[in-house]
Amino acid sequence: MDTARNDALDARDIDVRRGRRTVLQRASLALRPGEVVSLLGANGAGKSTFLSVLAAELKLDMARHAKDAVVLNGRNLADLSAAQQARSRSVLPQRPGLAFDLQVAEVAAMGAYPFPDLPAREVDELVGLSLEMADIRHLRQRRYLELSGGEQQRVQFARVVLQILAGRRADPDGRYMLLDEPTASLDPLHQQGLLKAVCELARAERIGALVILHDVNLAARWSDRIALLWQGTILACDTPSRVLTQQNLQRVYGVDVHVMPHPRQPGKPLVVFG
Repeated sequence: MDTARNDALDARDIDVRRGRRTVLQRASLALRPGEVVSLLGANGAGKSTFLSVLAAELKLDMARHAKDAVVLNGRNLADLSAAQQARSRSVLPQRPGLAFDLQVAEVAAMGAYPFPDLPAREVDELVGLSLEMADIRHLRQRRYLELSGGEQQRVQFARVVLQILAGRRADPDGRYMLLDEPTASLDPLHQQGLLKAVCELARAERIGALVILHDVNLAARWSDRIALLWQGTILACDTPSRVLTQQNLQRVYGVDVHVMPHPRQPGKPLVVFG
């Protein structure tokens, strides 16, 4: 991992309240280029809320936060326009919606919208690359609304990939992917394939990827670090083997758990619930 540039998407002491309920409380996390970080936690723990803060989709109460509560490559996120943010980070929401009946290639090409000066030839090349990474090149001419839920999810992933790669040669700064449950609609084969693509992209293009997952063992397999969200704060954030301990998991999920060395992935834990 290249740490010399000191780039990061850094959130510090984030507080979010909804009515009387505290969703996030002094939650802090730094995402660096070249790494994959999984964000885990029980249902309702605030994972999607935290991702929305990092994506600037949820505005913070600035009376409760410092101006630099969220920093993107050394600049306050609040000072960046929507277009500037979109050129440095891409977001895959938990339930991406699209009402227009477009071809798959057209949906993927939407990732180039923040880069209006990008030549059409380069956009077309990126469409092919992003569809390949999402393993849906064979769906290029299909209508998006005719696809299954899992296929639509992979099309949206291709859009996010294209956005994060657009104009990359002219912009060496760290970029970031924020993915909210990207594997939720996928079968095991495509879950593994998508996360493998995220890891390869992170290494090759200095992309920092934050991935919300529910499958603890998927997170252990593909993450450089895991952040455990509990009672609105980050309980632990470190390598999978250091974070996925019996004590941490029982506290976060409230169920019996057994953690053992993975028989086929040296250095990785295998978690069995119940």
